[in-house]
Amino acid sequence: MSQDMMRGHLDGLVLAVLTAGPAHGYGLIEALRERSDGFFDLPEGSVYPALHRLERAGLVASGWSEAGGRRRRVYSLTTTGRRAAQERQSEWRSFSAAVERVFGAPSRPASQTGAVTS
Repeated sequence: MSQDMMRGHLDGLVLAVLTAGPAHGYGLIEALRERSDGFFDLPEGSVYPALHRLERAGLVASGWSEAGGRRRRVYSLTTTGRRAAQERQSEWRSFSAAVERVFGAPSRPASQTGAVTS
């Protein structure tokens, strides 16, 4: 998947993972990798900026937790973020169904579609 395409969907993917509950950055990266069967093997350098962007937008909140003697920042959805995740999921399902219909549609000659050819 191209970086441009990924950039357009990363925020929604992060929100989707956080619907399962709070996560620290590395845990979120692992969840994306696992839930996508390895397809989304993303570097920290792309996920953390998305988390910060979502936090500035009020969709994600963060706080510190300690586990195993290590402090780490944990991210969770806000009420607004939960609504945004649901909206993005609905939009994605409509969009992907439409794309699938286009890609899966049998080809028809331009003369049958009414398209003008030169």
